[in-house]
Amino acid sequence: MTKERVVRTWSGWLVLMVMLLGAAGCAYLFYWSIAGRDRPLIWGLVVAGLLSLTWFVLLNGFFTLQPNISAVLLLFGAYRGTSKDTGFRWANPFYTKHKVSLRAHNLNGDRLKVNDKRGNPVEIAAVVVWRVTDTAQAIFDVENYKEYVTVQSESAVRHLATRYPYDTGEQDELSLRGSIDEVSAALQAELSERLARAGVTVDEARISHLAYAPEIAGAMLRRQQAEAIVAARQRIVDGAVGMVEIALDKLARSHTVELDEERKAAMVSNLLVVLCGEREASPVINTGSLYS
Repeated sequence: MTKERVVRTWSGWLVLMVMLLGAAGCAYLFYWSIAGRDRPLIWGLVVAGLLSLTWFVLLNGFFTLQPNISAVLLLFGAYRGTSKDTGFRWANPFYTKHKVSLRAHNLNGDRLKVNDKRGNPVEIAAVVVWRVTDTAQAIFDVENYKEYVTVQSESAVRHLATRYPYDTGEQDELSLRGSIDEVSAALQAELSERLARAGVTVDEARISHLAYAPEIAGAMLRRQQAEAIVAARQRIVDGAVGMVEIALDKLARSHTVELDEERKAAMVSNLLVVLCGEREASPVINTGSLYS
């Protein structure tokens, strides 16, 4: 596994000034070799020509780097280091320079159809914020680090969906819909492990889309509605029973009326009908006796 090695490069402005002085010296040498003589000085012309050729070769060493952009330097295929000095720079003109962005990237994944833990088909997508932290690994350890991030992200999302059900079924069970923070943390941890080989760090990974597949969406919607109705009914019944208990307890303590077991049963029945009914109750006034 390749490790990044940061190297320093020369200021391009400083090297440019030296090269301009060298160009002026070369021009003077060329003029001196041919001026005021019957025959030009051959050695002077040769030196001036070699200096000119060297000057043009050195021009290839200039390059610029913006903030959060690095340059991986290669010398005839051998890794020499990574330059992160911003601005106008100069390095060995025989270096091959591969620029790598160190900025944060957003990967908005495609919607994938996978089966959750219970085998239900669901549509899921994720958004991943990532950046390169080791340029040597990104360039040399994988073929194309951007494509590598895309493929591994898709694979991690598919694997994540099979580990959790879409919705909570058992108590304290994590689900894709009900445990967003926990599921996102698990996705980020898995992606960080997968992408470490490419020198990539995952800053954030979250589920951006989650839904049942169209072929079962209708059935699952009716199931969710039924579960919601049952849960609401259960809460209504619990509240109604509590209110009946409070009413009987207050009547008993205040001695407002003495109720035998049969009258208590009738009162409980009437109160539960009123409190638990879907529609408003229509009271019926009883002018006779309960026992007649």
